[in-house]
Amino acid sequence: MRLTFLGTGTSQGIPVIGSKHPVCLSNDSRDKRLRTSAYIEIDGKYLVIDTGPDFRQQMLNNQIQQVDAVLYTHEHRDHTAGFDDIRPFNFMQKKDMPLYCSDRVGEAMRRDYAYVFEANKYPGAPGAVIHEIENKPFQVEGISVMPIEVMHMKLPVFGFRINDLTYITDAKTISTQEKQKILGSKVLVLNCLRIEEHYSHFNLAEALSLVEELKPEQVYFTHISHLLGFHEEVSKLLPNNVKLAYDGLQIEI
Repeated sequence: MRLTFLGTGTSQGIPVIGSKHPVCLSNDSRDKRLRTSAYIEIDGKYLVIDTGPDFRQQMLNNQIQQVDAVLYTHEHRDHTAGFDDIRPFNFMQKKDMPLYCSDRVGEAMRRDYAYVFEANKYPGAPGAVIHEIENKPFQVEGISVMPIEVMHMKLPVFGFRINDLTYITDAKTISTQEKQKILGSKVLVLNCLRIEEHYSHFNLAEALSLVEELKPEQVYFTHISHLLGFHEEVSKLLPNNVKLAYDGLQIEI
């Protein structure tokens, strides 16, 4: 199984010239972050997690030619706003795109992209089929997926475990019951927004505390804002098994 980080950034906070962490001016390519999304290659299938506003650019940057299904963590626009750009895959693959999401996310997609789901849609509109999931295992193209419910302040968000990979973004708290699903993961991808505490995202201290509790073999932080700091500097503060993810990073699991 291969995981590609399509994007590791966030819309949270706007970097300003002269600010404490002007990572937008960094010469390190690892500090150039598009909105958070991932691409998973497993058993000849290709899955995307979230289609944020940068989805089209991410597909081009990574020369992606196939997407068999999209999994959505939640309905916030920084995770869904690129949905319309699935249409090239409709044309190339000659099929509607399967979407896997909660009923709440499905409702938001039908509302925000009504032109995709109406009975008599215009020619050339994207094609998609929504498969509503609950907090129990499900199958995507023959791949077993375990959803993990985390809380984004008061909003339930789905993380996903596929074999030895657990992918979680936009979490602030995780119940004891849901943490049990993460145990034994070889690779944990986890959101880590910034140094200072945040009301709906893990900050660095909280993310590291969870890592210490769950003890996965390898951890990659994602959903990183400019307020976390520069990649090179922050990396020096992390344990040996914890790394900052960056756009385009590929790992084998």
